[in-house]
Amino acid sequence: MPEYISASRINLYMQCSLKYKFRYIDKLPVSFKSSGLAFGSAVHSALDWLHRERMNENGTSLDRLYKILEADWYSQKLEMDIRFKENEDEERLVLLAREILGLYFHEPANELKGAEIPFTVPIINPSTSEKLNVNLEGFMDLIEKDGTIVEFKTSQQTMSLDDIINSIQLTAYSYAYEVLYQKPPKALKVVNFVKNKKPKINILETSRVNSDYQRFFCLTKQVLKGIGAQVFFPRIGFWCKDCEYEEGCRTWQK
Repeated sequence: MPEYISASRINLYMQCSLKYKFRYIDKLPVSFKSSGLAFGSAVHSALDWLHRERMNENGTSLDRLYKILEADWYSQKLEMDIRFKENEDEERLVLLAREILGLYFHEPANELKGAEIPFTVPIINPSTSEKLNVNLEGFMDLIEKDGTIVEFKTSQQTMSLDDIINSIQLTAYSYAYEVLYQKPPKALKVVNFVKNKKPKINILETSRVNSDYQRFFCLTKQVLKGIGAQVFFPRIGFWCKDCEYEEGCRTWQK
């Protein structure tokens, strides 16, 4: 049984339980990082710096924001090879990230309560009070002063309202917020950076209620049951193209 569970671990187990095993149980080394993962990580790092500077009322500039982005990208290159998709290269992706950050930098900024907020909370069924034997852990990208949880997402296609209504991650964050602050968040906001030729920012909002938390509890319980019973198998899909465990998956025999 894992020491803790997170929204990303739940999503990974549901997407491909064998990849979950390779990453979190076997802890297999990987030889590359996908360009999409590197891109998202560099953008998130730059945004985290920007939000902390704004909360501390330090002077910020777009040039400094670009330098944070490029420093993070460079450190990722030193750490591991980055695998690019067809018709992709480092220069194009860094320029795209700069465009996206430039768009966000000039958006009206709301007052902030915290950035990259860690949490560890018990997982309790709101209807029955049943408690799981592991905690829920994670980080919220941003909380605005009015209690709005903000999550940043990069994607090739514009996200839809259905995408965020069904998001396990947003349900987990909303649940954790209620446990921590004893009140629901004002809203769940997704800032979607769309990575097309002309990048854009798409903002979506949703909310959660107790029935969503009950469903999340039941889903988490079943995922933990599968992990505890060592139910791991490959699931083929579009995500296989960028999988770091391709070789191990091909040679897998239970």
